[in-house]
Amino acid sequence: MLAGIEAGGTKFVLAVGPSPDRILARHTIPTRTPETTLAEAAEWLAGQGGLTALGIGSFGPVELDRRAPKWGFITNTPKPGWADCDIAGWLGQTLGVPVGFDTDVNAAALAEHAAAGGGEGGLAYLTIGTGIGGGLVLDGKPVHGIAHPEMGHFFPRRHADDRDFPGICPVHGDCLEGLASGPAIAARWGASLSELPADHPAHAIIAETIAQACHTLFASLAVGEVVLGGGVSNTPSLVERIAARARELDAGYLPGGARHAIIRPRLGGDSGITGALMLAEAALEA
Repeated sequence: MLAGIEAGGTKFVLAVGPSPDRILARHTIPTRTPETTLAEAAEWLAGQGGLTALGIGSFGPVELDRRAPKWGFITNTPKPGWADCDIAGWLGQTLGVPVGFDTDVNAAALAEHAAAGGGEGGLAYLTIGTGIGGGLVLDGKPVHGIAHPEMGHFFPRRHADDRDFPGICPVHGDCLEGLASGPAIAARWGASLSELPADHPAHAIIAETIAQACHTLFASLAVGEVVLGGGVSNTPSLVERIAARARELDAGYLPGGARHAIIRPRLGGDSGITGALMLAEAALEA
């Protein structure tokens, strides 16, 4: 029995099953203090019985270098109380199983890549919600450099009608996350994007900003697909608008041409937890 945790800043999604595509039970708990949240997660998972491995896709930043003393830690996160938290080590020891560990967005990218049948050219998963983060899979494997990607902190070119808003990122101000995350939209316009009228200028501004990020991924990494998840991406017609604007930005130049695609998640809301179970499966086979 594999166990998976999609560890988010607002909730932990837990699941168990014999394989990533066969979830037998799932449970959701709110993200509170590390002590309370991890203990409750471990209790529920242990109660499922017969666990052989655990996979965790976590909010970050996290330490992914297995040679590092703090592999498996959430590191310098701004989320109160969670900085320097040994999430993978504590859960692995408590449950007595091997642990696969990666970012939540890399886990989601793994699952979406598998759902696409190992699609040509690799895949990037960009979640646009409370924050913005991105995961990348090339040749069937999540991509790490000296750390994991932080795609939410690109600096996009500002929309012509959006010069004055300073952005909300506490580190970078008007980076991608600071301009186009759910809280940034609410700070600017006092509502979520889906609550604003269809002709509100916010829709064009957010589509422009995210389209630039997608174009950057196509131009720099030549991925075949960018999958857009997260609550903001559920705004009606937004993904289609982003895709159309990205094509305009490309202006027919990129050699991948029409093979580049911007889509919604094939797995819907299950991308992250399915990817976590894939990390568990990989840990079991290691």
